[in-house]
Amino acid sequence: MKPIGPAMLTFCAWQTSLDGQRSGELPPQHILGGRRAFDLSTRNKLIAVAAQKVQKKQIHPSAQTQGASIGSGTRVWQFCVILPEAQIGCDCNICAHVLIESDVVIGSRVTIKSGVQLWDGTRIEDDVFIGPNATFTNDRAPRSKKARRKLLVTRVQRHATIGANATILPGLTIGKAAMVSAGAVVTRNVLDYALMIGNPARRKGWVCLCGETLRDAALSCQCGKRYERRTGGLIPVS
Repeated sequence: MKPIGPAMLTFCAWQTSLDGQRSGELPPQHILGGRRAFDLSTRNKLIAVAAQKVQKKQIHPSAQTQGASIGSGTRVWQFCVILPEAQIGCDCNICAHVLIESDVVIGSRVTIKSGVQLWDGTRIEDDVFIGPNATFTNDRAPRSKKARRKLLVTRVQRHATIGANATILPGLTIGKAAMVSAGAVVTRNVLDYALMIGNPARRKGWVCLCGETLRDAALSCQCGKRYERRTGGLIPVS
């Protein structure tokens, strides 16, 4: 049996609505700007939107990606090198001059700006932003031509931001929605929603999921979100 594509799913939803109208479960028509909600033109638009959501990945001809797993909708720009067996999710934006080694896992909707190198052992979760020339490492005692040993795993959790030229030492975890400022040198684990500044990086406050700094003792943001302090950082409560 062939898999059901987005166009067929959209058609099924449209046909179900018509069936509901015939059986009396739905009103005879839904008015949207004086037109039926499920007329043919609307159906065609829904099919077009569904098709866009499953768009193919876009790989620049100068990029080297042979053997890597790259999800749909991901864009890989000029002169990127992605080694075989690297895993990249959907709808990512990999900017020019990025190097990704084989033992790297990247989630979906991740932005990696130019000049970033992700070495073996790096794990990037969904919706992470990595600024230009941010530096990751995977060996606490590097030497030239020494026997390769097990490398440390560095994790960047969902919605976190790594600022331009920041350095992340190996084996650390950057917490959920944390923000590492430009030029910071991270030497220890980072709490969820923490704002890290300096060399070595220290927590200078908290940030909201929207990116704004939480400036009041109530840990509330102007966007309407509120947080509570817990052992691993902050958790959203509204």
